Amino acid sequence: MIKAIKQAKKSVYIEMYIFLDDMADKHDFVSLLKTQALAGVEVVLVLDSFGSLEIKKQTIADLRQAGVEVLFFSHFWHRTHRKIILVDKRLAFVGGVNIEKKIINWHDIQIQLEGKKTVNAVLRSFAYTYQMCGGKNVHILAYYKKGLIKKIRSLVLESLPGHNMYSLLEYYKNKIITAKTSLKMVTPYFIPPRWLLALLDDARRRNVEIEIIIPYDTDIKTLNKINYSYIFQTAAWGVKFYASPVMNHAKILIVDGQEALIGSQNMDIMSLGRNFEVGVFSRQKDMVKDLDEIFEKWKRRSTPFQVARIRLNWWDKIKVGTMRLFLSAI
Repeated sequence: MIKAIKQAKKSVYIEMYIFLDDMADKHDFVSLLKTQALAGVEVVLVLDSFGSLEIKKQTIADLRQAGVEVLFFSHFWHRTHRKIILVDKRLAFVGGVNIEKKIINWHDIQIQLEGKKTVNAVLRSFAYTYQMCGGKNVHILAYYKKGLIKKIRSLVLESLPGHNMYSLLEYYKNKIITAKTSLKMVTPYFIPPRWLLALLDDARRRNVEIEIIIPYDTDIKTLNKINYSYIFQTAAWGVKFYASPVMNHAKILIVDGQEALIGSQNMDIMSLGRNFEVGVFSRQKDMVKDLDEIFEKWKRRSTPFQVARIRLNWWDKIKVGTMRLFLSAI
């Protein structure tokens, strides 16, 4: 991503859930974006106001002074949880990778996209969020007004609450319903809505093998025990869980070894209902094979969850039960 931004000649558009200014010693995105803006490259940042809360006000001021357009997505019920980078309207990056120092040693996945029609689909999606944040650049807004042929819309999957656009959600539902032999998933947080629990249960009744890799210890400690409670519930159906020894933030779905999805969405209630998300699916054999090899490598480095050892004391059960009740009502 750094290399692509360095080579940008005309534009760099970024939509990011977490974009912080603490990476100067490793990958200095802030300085690079300022340099490119001062060189005449059009640089636009759309950041989630909650996810990027810790970015310094001075950094924002410095970026704007250099000519970077910085906008914040702020909505009480929704977050833009997407991680998108567009370079010169010819190259796009989509996946789970935020820009912050703490992720340096995490496992994650980001896919690089090329090709005018595919990149235009991501650009159109970016333009919608840009418009929601009050962006006025008519050249960007024009992409949102352009129609997309159905074939391309199905490649780049969006979840845009309030826009009647839930193709990413529908993809999840459809692929679990129609899976014949296997589902392989990677998610950092396993807090599935009721419909997803029902679909996983149904898939197991059809003898579909389901394997899910999640971190044993996530970066959000309060979610660990909620993860465990859902694992305990679904493991009883025969869903196999593998505990990653390091934080794994990737979001992957591989269906029957024939198609795969990479995106920004977690397997939780917010990502599958409230957040703005984006993903890319492919049936390209090489890509699916690569992802399957990555999954198997991560699985070998993980250990099967010892479900029998998952024990919650009475206070944990009260907290988890309350949180699950709250999340189910969202």
